[in-house]
Amino acid sequence: MIRFRLLGIPVVVQPFFWITLALVGGAVSAKSPDDFLRLGLFLLAGFVSILVHELGHALTARRFGGWSEITLEAFGGFATCTGVRLGRWQQMALSAAGPALQILLGIVVWWSLPHAIDLTPHAKYFLHTLMVISLFWAVLNLLPVLPLDGGRILEALLGPRQIRTTLWISIVVSLVCGWLMFNAYGSMLFAIFMGFFAWQAWKALAALPRG
Repeated sequence: MIRFRLLGIPVVVQPFFWITLALVGGAVSAKSPDDFLRLGLFLLAGFVSILVHELGHALTARRFGGWSEITLEAFGGFATCTGVRLGRWQQMALSAAGPALQILLGIVVWWSLPHAIDLTPHAKYFLHTLMVISLFWAVLNLLPVLPLDGGRILEALLGPRQIRTTLWISIVVSLVCGWLMFNAYGSMLFAIFMGFFAWQAWKALAALPRG
């Protein structure tokens, strides 16, 4: 486990963060030294991108007067926000801040790529991977699916009285997106990922009091 501070915010990186990221990056099929070098660059790009995402949440939480800590874990991470009570619009801003900062990172890297003519192929691979991960991860997190940021935004927008609606939207969007990605790209991992979110939402829905 790695611990450090970034801009005064505690950061914890759990071992499973690296393991799951390596699996996504093709660790199973890596054979040559170049494959492992590219895998290492993929891990670095994923680490930077997801850390920037969570930093967006943490800095916003601090701006609202809260205390935040970042944890990077299996398949992503989260940033806590404690010590302050947030209103509906603050909750929405807090949830949107992570994807927004990550999209900004992706756009900056995308803009810089055509100008990076003197970089080595591996440096260009790193920047391209950083751009792709940043934009994909941000868009994924904006899906209206709990517990993703888009689901949190929807939850804050509709309010606690419409939690059933939020959960049903989460279930439907999860299943549809998982099915589309599996049929279009054969992405079993993504389908399992979205299926897990649908199952979580279904459990939460079943636990709600009737009436």
